[in-house]
Amino acid sequence: MSDVILSVNKLITEFSTDEGRVRAVDDVSFSIKEGETLGIVGESGCGKSVTALSIMRLLPQPIGQIMGGEILLEGQNLVELPLEQMRKIRGARIGMVFQEPMTALNPVHTIGRQLTEVILLHKNFSKDKALREGIEMLDKVGIPAPDIRMTEYPHQLSGGMRQRVVIAMALACQPKLLIADEPTTALDVTIQAQILELIKDLQKQMGMSVVLITHDLGVIAETSSSVVVMYAGKVAERGSVCDVFDRPSHPYTKDLLESIPRLDTPPKSKLTIIPGMVPGLLDMPKGCRFENRCPYRKDSCLVAPPDPETIAEGHEVACYEWQELKRNTVPGGDSANFKLSAVA
Repeated sequence: MSDVILSVNKLITEFSTDEGRVRAVDDVSFSIKEGETLGIVGESGCGKSVTALSIMRLLPQPIGQIMGGEILLEGQNLVELPLEQMRKIRGARIGMVFQEPMTALNPVHTIGRQLTEVILLHKNFSKDKALREGIEMLDKVGIPAPDIRMTEYPHQLSGGMRQRVVIAMALACQPKLLIADEPTTALDVTIQAQILELIKDLQKQMGMSVVLITHDLGVIAETSSSVVVMYAGKVAERGSVCDVFDRPSHPYTKDLLESIPRLDTPPKSKLTIIPGMVPGLLDMPKGCRFENRCPYRKDSCLVAPPDPETIAEGHEVACYEWQELKRNTVPGGDSANFKLSAVA
């Protein structure tokens, strides 16, 4: 489709370790359209950030390698590009906001030097023009007295201010796509809301697409139009936010939704949790990655991982339980209404 900005097809990313080669991202596919916000959600260790680093070609070298699949940016396969060409794309066509702004910024250089460096790298500007552009960008992201902030160092700014600087750096060259990897980590809830609102406002102004990586389904519900649920390096479920939230069809998606704290929860009641932990990269199960935590586990789940199947247009799930429900349903039934009995 011509309006698809980014298309990730069967992406496989592996790392070399002292104990052998491990696969952190396994057969991951999704796409994002122009002006759309796609949310990628899952617990820590599910491969969300590695997927983002793979798209940016920022995997640690030489241990991290893309072993298969395509990453198409407006039809151009980023996997095949030489690193020199990829450097020209980072910042200019794809911007990225990293998890922790203090580690994303160089503590020994001023905000102005770091911001103007991005602009000078991708635009044929003089230093004075790049400086003015940087001040305008800081003003656009809501930083007061931007000309003064340009002379300051990262440690002189608050966490929320530093995150706004990182966003300004990511958007300085007006990229078509912004990847925001947990952009509100370590910020208080008031600042979190401000940062998310800022990203939404800038998205409307620039007409860019956003990939928002988070573990918070509430953030996804507020900001995204489609969602990819990842678990242990694989896509468990993907579809529009309405479809996935209204008809969660993977046990992991259902458990994530049920674990969200609610205002109507009775006092002193225990929070709902997902028992167990995400398997380690060196200890992945042979079958479904979620089988050791799933109440619907059966023999077929232990043999091989399930392939994604379409529930409705644009809504896919990788689950043997759903596939069995589909087979046992009266022919001609509406497949969009299938869901696990515990979800109903």
